Amino acid sequence: MESFYYKQPVPIDFGFGKLSRLPDILDQMNVDRGLLISAPSMMRSGIASRVVEQSNGRIVGIFSAIQPNPTVLNTDTCAAMLREYQCTFAIALGGGSVMDCAKAACFVADTPYSAADFLSGERKIDHAGIPLIAVPTTSGTASEVTTASVLTDTERGVKALLASDYLYPVYALVDPDLTTTCPPQVTAASGFDVLAHSLEAYYGKKHQPLTDLAAERAARLVFDYLLTAYHEPGNKEARAKMSEASVTAGLAFGITQTAAAHACSYPLTQDYRIPHGDACAFTLPSFWRLNSSEGTEVERLQAFSKRLGFKDSAALADRMDAMKKEMQLHTTLEEAGVTSTDLDDLVGKSFAPNMNNNPVEITKERLKTLYQNLSEF
Repeated sequence: MESFYYKQPVPIDFGFGKLSRLPDILDQMNVDRGLLISAPSMMRSGIASRVVEQSNGRIVGIFSAIQPNPTVLNTDTCAAMLREYQCTFAIALGGGSVMDCAKAACFVADTPYSAADFLSGERKIDHAGIPLIAVPTTSGTASEVTTASVLTDTERGVKALLASDYLYPVYALVDPDLTTTCPPQVTAASGFDVLAHSLEAYYGKKHQPLTDLAAERAARLVFDYLLTAYHEPGNKEARAKMSEASVTAGLAFGITQTAAAHACSYPLTQDYRIPHGDACAFTLPSFWRLNSSEGTEVERLQAFSKRLGFKDSAALADRMDAMKKEMQLHTTLEEAGVTSTDLDDLVGKSFAPNMNNNPVEITKERLKTLYQNLSEF
């Protein structure tokens, strides 16, 4: 008999124009000194100034020194600013990098330590930090509804996951209007991150009925709307549906965690500078083909593919390949800058813990073959 546990403590406030609810939310929280944690692009686009206006004077500072794939240093600098300004709340405005930095910084600010101490496992995240309102501006990571924060420790050369129930934001304000300024390549990469979250949640070892529902809904929306959002950035329906897909996928993988395509994405991003979603997309069709042709999930994945309107699982994977080409994402090792002499190193670095969440066991030999099938050498 089925047995499962599902938890989602973050209120999700979704819809066009929802940013205007910020004053009410801050009134309810009864907070007065906030830091806006954002990205330089949000400052340039004017979205950051809209958030400051909506805060009615409660935002006392802005931190935007966050790089893509945020570092321990970015996080510690942000935490120092939260302490210096004696902040009682923070607002994260941006994509996954901003969210990851903000979630970690809000906890670290409440301690005398560095983010590196928690990333290494030397210290444990054992209490809630400064309350964080998450306002996503991309349709991708769903970090606004998960416990995860991925940081890079440049000194140790490690990109790793921080995860704790104490890292949940206190509120997710999802306004699809904020995604319409997203450039096409960001739309493409973040959209494939949503698809990876959906498919990996569906076949991952920890899947359960409620995550299956969310994963299937999110995947369907991506197949139906991602290309439109890519080609027509101002298309409100496509933007709304991709925002819905992102947060819905978060309701799935936040419980199941990710799997093999995400494990492979980390070295592709860290060593080859491939954006996270693009790096996830690199192996996603390959793992879908593998998991739907052998192992425990074959029947489920074939049935899933047919429910989404595909002839079979192979056709779904072919569709992903076609979408990647149309949106100019990386499709071969050569395009990614990986040479035949780099391959063993790439394989070795691809075995993050979430590789074990894949339903078919992945060995180094097997992964090397999978990569070679994506190459011309």
